Amino acid sequence: MLATQRKVNVRYLTKTSVLSVLAFLIMFIEVPLWFAPPFLKIDFSDIPALIGAFALGPMTGVVIELIKNVLNLALEGTTTAGVGELANFIVGSLFVFTAASIYEKGKSFKSAIIGLIAGTLVMTVVAAVANYFFLLPFYSKLYGLPIDSFVEMGAVLNKYVVDVKSLVIFAITPFNIVKGILISAITIPLYKRISPILHK
Repeated sequence: MLATQRKVNVRYLTKTSVLSVLAFLIMFIEVPLWFAPPFLKIDFSDIPALIGAFALGPMTGVVIELIKNVLNLALEGTTTAGVGELANFIVGSLFVFTAASIYEKGKSFKSAIIGLIAGTLVMTVVAAVANYFFLLPFYSKLYGLPIDSFVEMGAVLNKYVVDVKSLVIFAITPFNIVKGILISAITIPLYKRISPILHK
């Protein structure tokens, strides 16, 4: 009994570790969007976390999000006093946890789609609120720049951006919606192929 339990634990830890390292490595691939300021770039590191959350449970996705950010912090360092990594962890965790929690109830294609839509909406709302009330003001103080400088970065690419509120509404919010859609669209076919391996 103990030997079987140890085997299960070792398999779980191995799968979680591999997915976490993959997520960390994928963080280096960043894609800018035409309507968003340069400090907003899509990375696809939530994909391994989503796959892990779907296959091994919602909390596994949170663990993968944590490990990838700890690895990034330890190996790459930070230019945001750790706040950027904390924000990435919180927003990513809410996305994968929400999606996987809904998927877990039905474990069907329909529940996966509903979960991913819900996860995208939760991520988008939390990111909008966090940026407006905390992240943008924090980065403004951290870098010694007026908050309007972030607005100007957005205004160069997006004519609808004129102040902080419009930056959040017309740049940050659609950015996270597009991010959620892209990650979801890639995760669904990938999960179908990888899940048999993770369930062994």
